[in-house]
Amino acid sequence: MDKKNEFMDEIVNNSGMSRRDALKVMGLSPIAAGLLLSGAAGEATTAEASSSAEGKIVIVGGGSGGIMAMARFHSALSDPDITLIAPNEKHLYQPGQVFMAAGEYTFEDIVKDNKDFIPDDVKWIKDEVKTFDPDNNKVITRAGEEVSYDYLVVATGLQYHYEWIEGLTEDMIGKNGISSVYLNNAEAGTADGGSLTWEWFNDLKEAAKTGKQKVICTQPETAIKCGGAPQKILYLSNDFLKQDKLTADFTFATSSTNLFGVPEVNKTLEEEVQPRYGNITNKFGHNLVAIDAEKKIATFEHKYELQGEYDEDLEEYDIIKKTERVDMPYDFIHIVPPMAGVDAVASSPLAWQKGTGKGWLEVDQYTLQHRRYNNVFGIGDICGVAKGKTGGSARHHGPIMVGNLLSVMEGKKPKEKFDGYTVCPLKTQYGKIILAEFDYKGAAPSFPLAVGEQRWMWWAFDLYMLKPMYWYLMMRGLM
Repeated sequence: MDKKNEFMDEIVNNSGMSRRDALKVMGLSPIAAGLLLSGAAGEATTAEASSSAEGKIVIVGGGSGGIMAMARFHSALSDPDITLIAPNEKHLYQPGQVFMAAGEYTFEDIVKDNKDFIPDDVKWIKDEVKTFDPDNNKVITRAGEEVSYDYLVVATGLQYHYEWIEGLTEDMIGKNGISSVYLNNAEAGTADGGSLTWEWFNDLKEAAKTGKQKVICTQPETAIKCGGAPQKILYLSNDFLKQDKLTADFTFATSSTNLFGVPEVNKTLEEEVQPRYGNITNKFGHNLVAIDAEKKIATFEHKYELQGEYDEDLEEYDIIKKTERVDMPYDFIHIVPPMAGVDAVASSPLAWQKGTGKGWLEVDQYTLQHRRYNNVFGIGDICGVAKGKTGGSARHHGPIMVGNLLSVMEGKKPKEKFDGYTVCPLKTQYGKIILAEFDYKGAAPSFPLAVGEQRWMWWAFDLYMLKPMYWYLMMRGLM
């Protein structure tokens, strides 16, 4: 069976839609529909190869960014010399963990074997990089193997730091009312966060039948993978109760000063989504720093500003910055952990050495080329740029980064520009999504529809279409 039919069969079998209806929803994405209907979802062929450039490319990371980069280079080069360094034999469709939490997917829906995406002529070292040595064009693996390169693509992703929250360890997730949808182990091929949060949904519902529960959903002060995920859990768990005419007291504790950075989306959340529930208290400027699981108390660092004395010379008031610790009792808490670049990158010369990007890969925000090492490029969450820690961003990184690295291989200057595109299918209830698309400049909708509107068709698109698009198009470098 060819990839086009596999693609459509997965949609039809999992959605219950007819092929005709599936194609209608598919029509929401002109790019994807064009690829599907033209048959471009088949395997890449040597006829597509457009560059005779030579050089050894080493890609570090076997998640979405690394696999997409590998697939694109493999198609674009007439004689590819590619080495992939990645320990994970399983590949997770990580956006699916939220649908697991909501009971719409199971673990089997979001996992495949990585070998299904790696061509036989790509050298696969099943290990992770311990040391980056860009001054000598080599990396050293955990097992001690030195791997040299002419060109390096860093696609390591990021790492979660539950331990940065005092009193919290990963093994506490799923116990005593604590959950975190992010919990997974890519190397082991597990996604416990999704299944444990689905249990959390159901435990919350049972508890709500006996009395009003206090629920806290948190968002840390660090950059995170999929910035809308904390609110997805907030709204979906709330709606899960609402379906049985139950309720709880929800608190959204976020280090941010608003609900969403795109004004049009923020307006809908403030004026439509949260009023629909009527039971959400927002605690802005609150960052979770400690938890007492036995007493069920979460401690937040609250940062705020006060107006001081008037300065007649400056003709303005002094601003006094304050910080206080705030304890909040809870019955159930969903925790989004602080996140950072992986240690091997953060401790290497490749990382930003200071500023807000410290510890993330130092790349130009437009070309994705390293700012100091011209033969090094980045893709995906590890990139220290202002936007882009989503799978949708990695998809847009792919053609930009690959095109620019090929230019360097051919002795030319990079000319492709990443515009900061990021997409967040923000689930506001079962059956409704705001498709928040934005870039460095602000809202950037791909479709001629209002940016902040909640729509059922985005729910259908996300639930039924994006996963097969991910497996059959994105992971094969065709989209």
